[in-house]
Amino acid sequence: MDSYSSFAEYYNSLMTDAGYAERCAYILELLKRHNHLPGLTLDLACGTGSLTRELFKSGVDVYGVDASEEMLAEAMRLSCEEGMNILYLRQKMQELDLYGTVDTCICTLDSINHLTNPQDVAAAFDRVGLFMNKDGLFVFDVNTIYKHREVLADNAFVFENDNVFCVWQNTPLDDDITEISLDFFEEDNGVYYRSSECFCERAYSDEAIREMLTRAGFVVEAVYGDLSFEDPRSDEQRAIYVARMKNPRNREA
Repeated sequence: MDSYSSFAEYYNSLMTDAGYAERCAYILELLKRHNHLPGLTLDLACGTGSLTRELFKSGVDVYGVDASEEMLAEAMRLSCEEGMNILYLRQKMQELDLYGTVDTCICTLDSINHLTNPQDVAAAFDRVGLFMNKDGLFVFDVNTIYKHREVLADNAFVFENDNVFCVWQNTPLDDDITEISLDFFEEDNGVYYRSSECFCERAYSDEAIREMLTRAGFVVEAVYGDLSFEDPRSDEQRAIYVARMKNPRNREA
């Protein structure tokens, strides 16, 4: 899915429990435990830039990339409102084309799962590797197969706050792909207006992820459970990968 036209409008209000400040602190601690300074950092699939801004406030030299024009417009608006001069680029993960190399790449909140074609995931890893300095770190998370099969499954969820009422419906498809349909209802002077989004996520096995990272020149240093420094549990819903660039390629080729 190239844009989230309706989702972008309501994304921040629906993600108030994402804990961006906590996730930022966790990422910085993770980098410290892996003896890595952030350096120039890319927030890949940055969405509306909530984590990008937290990293910026923590002193990280960071910029964001996302495929959605609507998400980036919101990211730029919020950054400007907070007086943050952050660069945002509109690019697909699998077509990443940066001006130079980075020391760290972060990709959070199941953005990798939105690539439902394994070739696109491999291409995204390959492109990150192409622009990663030697010994740079690629830190990303994925929703697990367990979450897709046991939590998302064919369930429906309802979210409501002062800004929007959202109905979330899942439909399991083949190959651990879940179709996600979102219906938003916003009240205005007693009238409810509906807008909708539909997209898919795919869960990938640990073996598949490791193989694609290896082909892109990375070595997996660790896999953690979400916001922890322990191995993922059997019922872990989100796994965090830490991969180091060991075999950078000739970027002139």
